[in-house]
Amino acid sequence: MSLTIDQFLKQELERLKTSGLYRDMKRITGHIDTTVSIDGKEVILLSSNNYLGLAFHPKLKEAAASALREYGTGACASRLISGNMEIHEELENKTAKFKGCQSAIVFPTGYMANIGVITSLAGNGDLILSDELNHASIIDGCKLSGAEVRVYPHKNIEKLKEILSQGNASSSKGSYKRMLIVTDGVFSMDGDITPLPEILDVAREEDALVILDDAHATGVLGENGKGTAEHFGLTDENLIHMGTFSKALGSMGGYIAGSKVIIEYLRNNARPFIYSTALPPSVCASSIAAIDILEKEPSIRTRLWRNIARFRKGLTNLGYNTMESQTQIIPILIGDASLTMKFATAIFQKGVYAPGIRPPTVPEGKSRIRTSLMASHTDEQIDKVLAVFESEGRRLHII
Repeated sequence: MSLTIDQFLKQELERLKTSGLYRDMKRITGHIDTTVSIDGKEVILLSSNNYLGLAFHPKLKEAAASALREYGTGACASRLISGNMEIHEELENKTAKFKGCQSAIVFPTGYMANIGVITSLAGNGDLILSDELNHASIIDGCKLSGAEVRVYPHKNIEKLKEILSQGNASSSKGSYKRMLIVTDGVFSMDGDITPLPEILDVAREEDALVILDDAHATGVLGENGKGTAEHFGLTDENLIHMGTFSKALGSMGGYIAGSKVIIEYLRNNARPFIYSTALPPSVCASSIAAIDILEKEPSIRTRLWRNIARFRKGLTNLGYNTMESQTQIIPILIGDASLTMKFATAIFQKGVYAPGIRPPTVPEGKSRIRTSLMASHTDEQIDKVLAVFESEGRRLHII
C-alpha cells in the first residue's frame, strides 16, 4: 500500500530529525538590535545581516512613517500595471547614482533580482559559469534559465578560463550564443571576497558577461560602501551589479544596476519584476534614507570595520579557525556537525546567539558557527562574546 502524502512527509521530517538536519525557527520578541529576546532569553545577536545597524535607525523609521502617511501601505499592483509610483523611480535613480551605473531596476527581493536577471540574460544555447559557493538564488536562477550551467571551483580563475575557452571553441552543440559568469561579491558562508579583477579580465578575453551579486558587499566594501567593484577600484561599464537593500541598508528589496539597455531589457523580460506587486512605498523611502546615511555618515562603516578587526583578532588569539574571511561575515570552523550544534546551544545558554551551519548548506566536515558583526556592537558586547567563546570552546575541547 502506498503512503499518503501526510505519511510520506512525516517520514521525511523524521529522517531530518534523526540525521540532525531538522530546522526550526527562533522566535524574537521586540525589536531587532545588537541584543534581542529569543524564546524569552536576552542574548547578544551575532547573526544579523543588519551590518550597519540601520534597521532601527531613527531616520529610516521616520522616512518609512512619512511615506506611510503620504502614500499608504502598498503599491497595490505590479510596476507595469498601476504600481509604478514616483518613489520607486526615485529609489532606482538613487541606486544607479550610488553604484555609478547608468540605470537600475528594483525587485521585491534580492532572490527575485537574481532569478530575474539570470533567466532574462541566459537561455537555451547559452553557457553560465557559476562559482561553486554562490548563493541559492543564483543556483536556482541558473537552473531556471535553460542554459547549460558549469560550476567552477571556488575562486579558481584558471579553471574558469579553461571552461570559457572551451565554450568559445566548437562544442557538441556548436558555439554558445552567449556566455555569462555569475559570482557572489562576498560569499555568505565564508566571508571571503571574489577575485573580481581577474574574473573581468577573463570575461573580456572570452567575450562573456559578468553578473556580480553584491548582496553582502553593498554598504560594506569599498571606500564609500559601494561594493566589491569599488573595493578593487573597478569601473567596468559591462559589469552587471546585483544587490539588496535588506542587509547593510536595513530595509527590503533587491536591485540590478547596469547600462540603460540592460535595465530596459529587464523591465520587459524579467518575470519576477513583471508579475510581482511593487514594493510598498514606505520600504522604498527607508532604502532611500539608508543610502543618504551611507553617503553622509562614513563613520558608521568605520565603526563596523573596527568591530570586525577587534572580533577577528580575538578569535585568532583564542585559536579558532576563521577560514579565509575578509569581511564582516566570520565563520568559525568546527567540522563535526553534532559538535557544532552543541557549541551553538552552549553559547546561546551563555547569552550569545550565532547559528550552527551544517550540511547541506555547507560541505560535510565543514560545519561551522557563522558570525556577523554590526557597526552598532559595542566593545563590551564583543568582549563578552569572546569570553563566552573561550569558556565554551575549552569546555567542549574545540580550542
